[in-house]
Amino acid sequence: MKNNFSNMVPLTEDSPKKQETVCIFGTGDFGRSLGYKMMQCGYSIVFGSRNAQTSSLIPKGAEVLSHTEAAQKSGIIIVAIQRQHYNFLAELTEVLQGKILVDVSNNLKINQYPESNAEYLALLVPGAKVVKAFNTVSAWALQSGTLDASRQINSNKTDPFNNVNGWISDSYVALGILGFFLFVLLGITSLPSVSNSVNWREFRFVQSKLGYVTLILCTAHTLVYGGKRFLNPSMYRWYLPAAYMLSLIVPCIVLVIKFVLVFPCLDRPLTQIRQGWERNSSGS
Repeated sequence: MKNNFSNMVPLTEDSPKKQETVCIFGTGDFGRSLGYKMMQCGYSIVFGSRNAQTSSLIPKGAEVLSHTEAAQKSGIIIVAIQRQHYNFLAELTEVLQGKILVDVSNNLKINQYPESNAEYLALLVPGAKVVKAFNTVSAWALQSGTLDASRQINSNKTDPFNNVNGWISDSYVALGILGFFLFVLLGITSLPSVSNSVNWREFRFVQSKLGYVTLILCTAHTLVYGGKRFLNPSMYRWYLPAAYMLSLIVPCIVLVIKFVLVFPCLDRPLTQIRQGWERNSSGS
């Protein structure tokens, strides 16, 4: 997250240079952003970290010490770390005795743990005073200011669920999966070792009936993928159709011809011809 140097201007001109020291456990985005804002107000900030080394991301003027050393310098400790990393606080019970622990964390899911993070923190450090604060403020809002944060909230609108788009997306995936499965089945039955082990009726059913079903599913998969884009002029750049449109030409022609040949007036003579029927000559 980039530093906003315009936010480093003191909020008030008459703010004292140094006030009470505040300790922040954690040097992540939120911990650093909160440290920036508190330094603007004139507070002295000391960070407690596993690696007590100063980096370019740490605000200038702030100290980076170990957790024990940082906790000894302040009576207010802001815990800006995730819950799964709270275990080290049990080793600091004596140092944190009587001090104020500020929990700023939020769980990813509702009822993720049997107790809240603040309650869990109070169980780990029973001698400290645990309070909850800053958990409704983001690191971006702290660095960008209240105007940008309010602008983000106003633009954050939840669109209602569109049932049509939901059905289209689910149908697109389902047709693709079924078509691919039948296509693999057709490929397996085409192997000589498999085709020699089945009789002619079974082989004809797989290659003919399931073949057309596979063609219908795969064609429907591509048609659903296109959807309304077939009628969108912007999809025809240089007056040429997209590749998936061109891939539909041959399958659609085959399916249309097959649909016409299914009618009894055409299917019955063709079936007789395939079975060996010949038209009698006029002389006989």
